[in-house]
Amino acid sequence: MSPASRYTYLGPEGTFTEAALRTLPEAATRELVPMVSVPAALDAVRNGEAAAALVPIENSVEGGVTATLDELATGAPLAIYREVLLPIAFALLVRPGTKLADVKTVTGHPVAQPQVRKWLAAKLPDAVWESAASNADGARLVQEGRFDGAFAGEFAAATYGLKPLVTAIHDAANAQTRFVLVGRPARPSAPTGADKTSAVFWLGDDHPGALLELLQEFAVRGVNLVRIESRPTGEGIGQYCFSIDAEGHITDRRVGEALMGLKRICPKVRFLGSYPRADEVAPKLRKGTTDAEFTEAADWLSRALDGRG
Repeated sequence: MSPASRYTYLGPEGTFTEAALRTLPEAATRELVPMVSVPAALDAVRNGEAAAALVPIENSVEGGVTATLDELATGAPLAIYREVLLPIAFALLVRPGTKLADVKTVTGHPVAQPQVRKWLAAKLPDAVWESAASNADGARLVQEGRFDGAFAGEFAAATYGLKPLVTAIHDAANAQTRFVLVGRPARPSAPTGADKTSAVFWLGDDHPGALLELLQEFAVRGVNLVRIESRPTGEGIGQYCFSIDAEGHITDRRVGEALMGLKRICPKVRFLGSYPRADEVAPKLRKGTTDAEFTEAADWLSRALDGRG
């Protein structure tokens, strides 16, 4: 298939990312290519080797996936076009014939460890954990005999010839991971009424209330932030950028004007996209924040300037 029909994802085969990607209807007609890392999956899009990449961005237990946040904030710009929410529960995958008492070493993606920590302490308190590049890669390492067990999706067992010794492992009920479909920048899709807008912005000078000033650009316009995380810029201690998700679409007056407000006072703002919310939850708009009310206020100002107040 041509690059236009190719989607990359955090591999290898059998990851939760692949499972999330396969929930998209168009995945059935795309060439799905596993990559060794989030940067590799996104670079394939930047280089024109793939049309899009699906990568994890947020976990309900551990928060943001730093590799994805940092890649979206740096390098050639990319845009988010869709999000996928996937319930997460782990299975302990072992080679056939392995009993629980035989498991002395375990592996999995670093984000998996906090989600199974209590279970490990209760069931395998002496097991040694070592992180893998992904949960599926951990399963591969067990297949090769380098570890006794891997925490991965139960669906990965068949791919690697393993047995799910214990299933439905999770310390937090209803755990989810959020994935985003990322492509090259283009015009955002039309608003649906239940949308999310993502962006990254950088502080100018560090002074008391600097972050508050930036957040007020959203607050005064009634824009709710559903996620905000700071990430180091790499330019020195205390130098940070902020990654946010806001309710609404860039074409909504309240959202567009908030982003313009940021652009006026920030040295750099990177728009990452407006796209439909996976949970289809529409925002609850406060009085004075609808597009109609923004238009009415603009009309009033025009009349006042013409002496028709």
